Amino acid sequence: MTEPLSFPILLRMIDERSAAFRAALAAAPNLDSDVPSCPGWTLYDLANHLSEGDRFWAHIVLNTAPGDERPSKDGLAAPREREALIPWLADATEQLITALRDAGPDRSCWAWWEPLASPHTAAAAARRRVAESLIHTYDAQLASGTPQELPTTEAVDAIEEFLATVCTVTTPWPSEPATMDYHAIRAGSWRQTVDAAGSRFTRLTATDAAENKPTAAIYGTVSEMALLMYMRIPNGSLRMEGDAGLLKRLQDS
Repeated sequence: MTEPLSFPILLRMIDERSAAFRAALAAAPNLDSDVPSCPGWTLYDLANHLSEGDRFWAHIVLNTAPGDERPSKDGLAAPREREALIPWLADATEQLITALRDAGPDRSCWAWWEPLASPHTAAAAARRRVAESLIHTYDAQLASGTPQELPTTEAVDAIEEFLATVCTVTTPWPSEPATMDYHAIRAGSWRQTVDAAGSRFTRLTATDAAENKPTAAIYGTVSEMALLMYMRIPNGSLRMEGDAGLLKRLQDS
């Protein structure tokens, strides 16, 4: 398991993934192409969503504090012409990176997640935007007919960020306590525990996995595991042991 990514690396990854997104957009036959992994969305809708999110978080890290009401989005729609849309996306990303750099990693800000494993800071917001850009770049590549395996470092962090930001909650688990192990081949393993106290995760060693059998376990490449968590590939596409229905119950919770 790698150490947490530094703030400068997170900013670089936002820039790189956003550039890859724009490249997929430039290569697409047209912006009206459907995005198979985002039902009901076209490539234009996806681009508008990503640029809106970049500007939204640029505002948040500089102008909000934990506990504030959810900020409003600016309501600006991206241009529909590809020649104008691509620089619009680049500008939105630059706004985000500049705001994050000006705020610094430790600045507190509003966030929608519980501050248990992922704090309400600019660094956590940057990490969330890396994951968003990573997955939506895959979406754009898929719609363009050129899907690529996720970069390993970004995919590893996206897995752990998802478990920390999306899955770590205090909402009681409505069923019997359970554990789900996620094994990304040659990249790392994690255990998600759900019970009356909510949901939490730990990094998992081979010894822990062997000594404490989980309710279910999933095995795949690091790219497959990240895509599975974001429901970009079907549950049955990876090898699973134990309670096959647990993953679906976790996704529905």
